[in-house]
Amino acid sequence: MKRVHELLLYLYPAAFRAEYADEMRRIVADGNRQASGVFGTLAFWLDVVTDALTSAAGAHWDLLRQDLGYMRRSLARSPGFVVTAIAVSALGIGVTTTVFTLTDRVLLRQLPYAGAERLVKLWEAVPQYSRMELSPANYRDLKSRARSLETFAAYYFNPVNLVGEGEPLRVRGVAVTGEFFVTLGAEPLLGRVLDGADDRESAEPVAVLSYRLWQSLFGGEPVLGRTVRLDGTPYEVVGVMPQDFTYPARDSDLWTTARFGPDDFEDRNNNYLYGLARLEAGHTLEEARSELTLVAARLEEEYPETNQDVSVTMIRLRDDVPRDARLMLWGLAGASVCVLLIACTNLASLLLARGLERDKELAVRTAMGAGRERLVRQLLTENLALAGLGGFIGLLSANAVVPHLVRLVPASLPVGEPSAADARVLWFAVLVTGVTGIGFGVLPAMRGRRGMELSGLREGVRAGIGGRRQRLRSLLVAVQVMATVVLLTTSGLLMRALVRVSSQDPGFRTEDVLAVQTPVAWTAYQETARRAALYDRILTETRALPGVSHAAFTSYLPMEIGGGIWPVKIPGREETGGSGRQGPWTASLRFVTPGFFATMGIPLRAGRDFDERDNGTARYVAVVSESFVERFWPDEDPLGKRFEFGFAEREVAGVVGDIRVRGLERPSEPQVYLPYRQVPDGSLIGYVPKELVLRAAASGETLVAEVRRIVRRADAELPVGKVRTLAEVVGEQTTPRRVQVGLLGAFTALSLTLSGIGLYGLLAFSVSQRRGELGLRIALGAPVSGIVAMVMRQAAVLTAAGASAGIAVGYAAARGLESLLFGVRPGDAPTYLIAGGIVAILALSACALPALRAARVDPTEALRTE
Repeated sequence: MKRVHELLLYLYPAAFRAEYADEMRRIVADGNRQASGVFGTLAFWLDVVTDALTSAAGAHWDLLRQDLGYMRRSLARSPGFVVTAIAVSALGIGVTTTVFTLTDRVLLRQLPYAGAERLVKLWEAVPQYSRMELSPANYRDLKSRARSLETFAAYYFNPVNLVGEGEPLRVRGVAVTGEFFVTLGAEPLLGRVLDGADDRESAEPVAVLSYRLWQSLFGGEPVLGRTVRLDGTPYEVVGVMPQDFTYPARDSDLWTTARFGPDDFEDRNNNYLYGLARLEAGHTLEEARSELTLVAARLEEEYPETNQDVSVTMIRLRDDVPRDARLMLWGLAGASVCVLLIACTNLASLLLARGLERDKELAVRTAMGAGRERLVRQLLTENLALAGLGGFIGLLSANAVVPHLVRLVPASLPVGEPSAADARVLWFAVLVTGVTGIGFGVLPAMRGRRGMELSGLREGVRAGIGGRRQRLRSLLVAVQVMATVVLLTTSGLLMRALVRVSSQDPGFRTEDVLAVQTPVAWTAYQETARRAALYDRILTETRALPGVSHAAFTSYLPMEIGGGIWPVKIPGREETGGSGRQGPWTASLRFVTPGFFATMGIPLRAGRDFDERDNGTARYVAVVSESFVERFWPDEDPLGKRFEFGFAEREVAGVVGDIRVRGLERPSEPQVYLPYRQVPDGSLIGYVPKELVLRAAASGETLVAEVRRIVRRADAELPVGKVRTLAEVVGEQTTPRRVQVGLLGAFTALSLTLSGIGLYGLLAFSVSQRRGELGLRIALGAPVSGIVAMVMRQAAVLTAAGASAGIAVGYAAARGLESLLFGVRPGDAPTYLIAGGIVAILALSACALPALRAARVDPTEALRTE
């Protein structure tokens, strides 16, 4: 038991043990001898342990109160140091916490669904496309044959017009199969979710609302049993989902039932379904992949014409994050670590410098009996307090900034919008604060231990350059320079990539073009003639508006199309290089009205534009892009050539220039434009023109209001959705990249500032410590230029060492981000030269003032002081 008591003594502060340990040992030994019997001994030691726990805590609390009081008085004497240290801590912790909040939400945190680790997504896969939507027929067969899947649901995005609740509204609908909600394990906030019974053809149309739509449209009032009209069809509201349920996209407004008819299962090339499944308990992802691969192979044998080389891609739902978005966030995470590292090393430098100033104070306290543990404890308490205040401010800053960075999170991800900090983020901030306060406070505190010796009272000239303390500060500054160069090079490379992306020619003119979303209700406009009458009326009145030179409708705006790949067949020509869905024999599709090419500024290379002759009774025609001609009829006159596309044979009536339809970073692809009057009645729902584009000299509010009135007069239930300029549509495509570059630029500016401060502080402190030495050198005849060169040489060595390491690390980071660089090489020499030049200017600016001060040292005064 004696050994137990010795261990209990270590619960007390060292100073307390040194003063009272012997007396406590004696008391315990006496008590142990007086205890009688087993129960008496147990009761005695229980009392000893209880007393040790309570009294040790009290002793620590007393010391903490003394430390806090001393800290308050000590820091009050150095307000400049306090403000600087808190600001540096807040900067590093705030930046890191901000980026962690985004990264955690998108990449690290488990999805908010029960058993989320068993949720997977499925696509069809062909050699050229690893992820292609499922066709209803293949979805049905995969579902019926897979045994490793507990449930298998499908869905597709189904935007609809909601009318009867105020202004007509375009809402983001999702059509889902009956297993959708049970696969996700989602429970409604009100009412019920959709299930298998709603899939039946005879079932009444029902809808489940998102929390956002319920609040915005119905003000949170009772809505169950209420009827809403979607595309003219009444739907009964049967449920409302919780606020945090947003799958499959953050802007999902409502969910309806996906119903398939016999026609949907006839064409296995009609791919538009997203697959979502839950693994059967006990089955691994690899087992499910193997099984689905075998099922796909059997389907290939059964349907060789449509399923040739068609396999299945399956990944965990957690991993369904676009590669670019993942890289962007990891890049920001790395940048935030650099900023935190710079801030921490800067803070350590500050604390070291302050520790040197306090050497004599610490030595006096040591001489008066203060133990080393007591002083180290005091220093750590001060450091933790400074870091804690900085962490609190940093957390508040992160909480304010994160909601503005939502554009970095793709809307298609099944995660909620990053918002206020939660417990997870709070714990992270506490951890970073602790690391900052303890980890980077240890060095100054340990250095403070050496200052406890009486030798601290004798320090003078010997505190100058060349000692271990100076080398430590030099190392910290070199680390800051290194991290700064890493940020400079990576942000510079990404900035150059952004410039290259932004300078890409989209193939159309964005200036003076306004895009107005005017989707028709499918149920009311299934007949092509009725849609044509609507379009003609709107276009006629729009073109008559003052300042409007051209107007047209199109099914999709460039940069916004996500699918639309259709097979191409050339009569009398055998396909080579794959089947109809596999790359070379495909093109993307748009239905447009006459005047579309002139409105968009797409050059007509040959032939003609569509006109009123191109209707459903005339010969089916098409206008194709230059890349389409190069792919299928190189070195031939394409006009009059015929090909099968979009369920019919078409004749080439014109050739236009290429445009980039899937983003500025992706090359042009073959395009086929079809006349809007040749959309078959009741088919090709997704390709019905829905975007009104007009070229006008001015696109102000007056013009938009006139367009709204024209649309309203044509159909009072036709909503007017997004109104944007074409430049904004193109700009939105590069928004995540712009936000990332902007953040990196801000991080880089902060790191430059901190590194400059660190370098300046080191040199200024070095000069002040070497006043005696410098005075002696000047007294012995050293020239002023030599003194200045000596100081600047110190900065040059540190900068060169840090920059060299930074270039190596920056190159490695650039290799990891290579897919985001868009034609800019990771070793792009101009970027590294510019980064090196900026750091050199920074070093020169930081050391100029200390060097001048060194040259102006009065030798007489310096030697007298020494």
